Amino acid sequence: MTIHPLVAQLRFTRNEFVRCLQGISPEDGMRRVMPMNSISWTIGHMASQEHRYWVILPQGLNLAPDLYELVGSGRPATTPPLEDMWAAWQTITHAADPYLDSLTVDRLQEHLVNKGKPVAENIGTLLHRNIYHYWFHTGEAHAIRQVLGH
Repeated sequence: MTIHPLVAQLRFTRNEFVRCLQGISPEDGMRRVMPMNSISWTIGHMASQEHRYWVILPQGLNLAPDLYELVGSGRPATTPPLEDMWAAWQTITHAADPYLDSLTVDRLQEHLVNKGKPVAENIGTLLHRNIYHYWFHTGEAHAIRQVLGH
């Protein structure tokens, strides 16, 4: 089976996100450089988006029930443990991959369903949104690392 090019792009983007964050200590991962969130929050935040888009809505699995409350968009700022956020991110991306591998050109035009109603954006748009969201937070993480003296 051929992986859709956008899925391959998401995987490349994830790898760059991970590469950007290599060598972060648990202490630095939890430090908040105002007005930005901590790096640990960012990792959990990206896991939360993938969890919703690729695990909860299409697969009906909730692998991290408290994650959105901890690091979701619009939630109060937190500084969760770095190790916990990496563990959540790894669990969620691993669970997302089989679904992502199943995407085809036709399926990208479909809409996921939330609470009995179609999500406004189609799967292809959500995939683009996820990729660009990673790039935004990768740049932000580079800035945080510079401020921290890395």
